[in-house]
Amino acid sequence: MEQGDIPEDANEHCPGPQSDSAGKSDACEGCPNQEICATAPKGPDPDMVAIAERMATVKHKILVLSGKGGVGKSTFSAQLAFALAARDFQVGLLDIDICGPSIPKMLGLEGQEIHQSNLGWSPVYVESNLGVMSIGFMLPHPDEAVIWRGPRKNGLIKQFLKDVYWGELDFLIVDAPPGTSDEHISIVQCLDPNNVDGAIIVTTPQQVSLIDVKKEVNFCKKVGVKVLGVVENMSGLSQPITNLKFMKITDNGEMKDVTEWISEYMREKAPEMLNLIACSEVFDSSGGGASKMCTEMEVPFLGKVPLDPQLCKAAEEGRSCFADKNCVVSAPALQKIIDKLMETSGLSMTVSNGV
Repeated sequence: MEQGDIPEDANEHCPGPQSDSAGKSDACEGCPNQEICATAPKGPDPDMVAIAERMATVKHKILVLSGKGGVGKSTFSAQLAFALAARDFQVGLLDIDICGPSIPKMLGLEGQEIHQSNLGWSPVYVESNLGVMSIGFMLPHPDEAVIWRGPRKNGLIKQFLKDVYWGELDFLIVDAPPGTSDEHISIVQCLDPNNVDGAIIVTTPQQVSLIDVKKEVNFCKKVGVKVLGVVENMSGLSQPITNLKFMKITDNGEMKDVTEWISEYMREKAPEMLNLIACSEVFDSSGGGASKMCTEMEVPFLGKVPLDPQLCKAAEEGRSCFADKNCVVSAPALQKIIDKLMETSGLSMTVSNGV
C-alpha cells in the first residue's frame, strides 16, 4: 500500500491513512488496518523527496504512451532515444512496462545486468550518452513471467525513480505499457505533472486503435500532462520494390515464387522501376486516421511512420534505424517527426541554451 492510498479492505468511510483521525475515528472501528493507521507516521512521503532530488538533474521528461498494445510504442521510444543520443544529448530511457519489458532487446542489451554503486543503481549503457533501465535486466531468465499486482509494480517504479543514478540528463524518455492503469498513475504522481514536459501517444490508423487512444488523450488531460503530439505508426506498408517478393498462383492453386523473373524483367525492360517505393494500406484508415482524431480532440499531430520491414528488423536486432542505410522509408519519417517535436515543443532551444 502506498502512503496516502486507502486500503482495498478499508471500511466504507475511511478517512485515509494520512488523516489525523486515521485509526481513531468512529469509521475506523472494526477495520483490519485500524492499528496500523493509528501508529503509522504522517506527513510527506519520504520517497517523493528522494525522487525530486534525483529528477532535479533531468532537464526534460517525456512519456511515451499508447492506448492499445502492439502499435509500436516501444519501437518508437527506442528510436527516439537513439535519435536524441545521435544529436549528442545525454539521454536516459526508462522502461516501466513491468510485465512486458521489450526495451532491452530493442536497444541490443539482452543479457545485461544492473550494477550498484555508492550513488545508486547504474543504468545499462548503449553509448556513453544513452543509458537504459528496465525490469528486463533484473529477471533471472528472459522468459520469466512477472505476475505482480499494482502495489508491487508501483513500488518498483518508485525505486527506479529514486534509486537509479542517471547523472545529468537532457532527456529522460519513459516507455509506459499500453492503457491507463497503475503504472501510468504512479509515474505521473511520482514525477508530478508540472515537471513533465508531456506525452507522445502512439497509435495505428484503424478505429480499433483510435478508440483506445482517445482514452489515453483524455487520461493526459485529466492528470494534467500535456500531449506533445500523436504519432500514427504502421501507416501503410512501404518498402523499395526491389525488396518485394512476387508470387504467382498456379493452375492448381499453389503459390509459385517468380521474384527472380520479375526482377530480371525490370532490370532489362524498365530499369527506372528499380528506384520505386511500393506502398499498400494494411489497416483501414477510411475514418481519417490519427490526423482526424487529433483535429477533433485538439491535440498536435506529429506525423506518420510507415510499416517498414527494415525498421522491424532493426528493432529486433537492437539497432538504430538512423544508422541503417536499409531503413530508407522509416528513418526519414521518424526523423521528420522528431524534428517537428523538437521545434513545436521548444525542446531544441531550451537544451541548447542550457536552460
